Amino acid sequence: MVVFLNSSIMKKLLFILVALSIVNCQLSIAQKVVCHRGFWETEGSAQNSISSLVKADSIHAFGSEFDVWMTADGELVVNHDKVFHGVNMETSTFEEVRAITLNNGEKLPTLDEYLAKGKQLGVRLVLEMKSLSDFNREDECAAKIVRKLKHYGVLDRTDIIAFSINACLAFKKLLPDTKIYYLDNDYTPRKLKSLGLAGLDYEQNVLRQHPDWVKEAHDLGLEVNVWTVNDPEALQYFIDLGVDYITTNNPVKLQELLK
Repeated sequence: MVVFLNSSIMKKLLFILVALSIVNCQLSIAQKVVCHRGFWETEGSAQNSISSLVKADSIHAFGSEFDVWMTADGELVVNHDKVFHGVNMETSTFEEVRAITLNNGEKLPTLDEYLAKGKQLGVRLVLEMKSLSDFNREDECAAKIVRKLKHYGVLDRTDIIAFSINACLAFKKLLPDTKIYYLDNDYTPRKLKSLGLAGLDYEQNVLRQHPDWVKEAHDLGLEVNVWTVNDPEALQYFIDLGVDYITTNNPVKLQELLK
C-alpha cells in the first residue's frame, strides 16, 4: 500500500528533519569540559585530591585531569608540583610523599586510590604523566601506569597527556589504540600526526598565536585541547575557535557558556 502525504505534512516533516540535523551538528561540535586538576575551586576540595575527582563527576564534566609522579622508590602518586610542601616528588621516598596532607585534610593520594575511585564514577580520566629526570625512568613510569590502568579496568575511559615526547611515544608503544596527546607546544599538527599521536594539548597563548593549527589538526584527523582557560572572554574565544576540549579551573562557567 502506498501512502501519499499532502504538502502541509511534507513541509512539517522536512522542518523536523532540518531541525534535528542542526541539533546533531551542534552536539558534534560542542566543546568538552575538562576540570584542571579536578574540580578543586569549590568547598571541601583541593587540587588533585580524591574529592576533586568526585566533584568533577558531580557536575557532569566530561573529564578530570590529574598528574602522576613516580617516587624515588618506584611508587606512583598523584600531585602536580614537583616540590610540594617541601617534598620533592621524584627524589623522595613513597613514605615521605605519603605523609603530606592536602589543603582539604586528605592525604596526598596514590594512583591506586585515584583509579579505584575513578572506576566508580562516570567522569573520563585525563592522566598527565609528569616529566622525569631521565628517559629510563619515564619508560618505567609509563609501563607501571599502563599496568595500573589495566588492573582497574579504566583503560577505555582514560586519555593520556605528557610534556615529554619520550613519554608520549612510550605510551604509544604500549597502548597503540589509546588517545595520547602532547603538551609541550612546539610540534605542529603535521608532526604530531606523523608520530601517531591523537592530537595537541597546548597552552592557550600558543593557540592564540597559531589559531590555524586548530583547522590543520582537524583536517588531519587530530583533536585539540587548550589549557588552562579560566576567563569568560577566553573561554568564549576558544569555543568560537572550535577546539575539541577546554581544560579549565572554572568548569561551571564554561558549562554555562556552552549552554
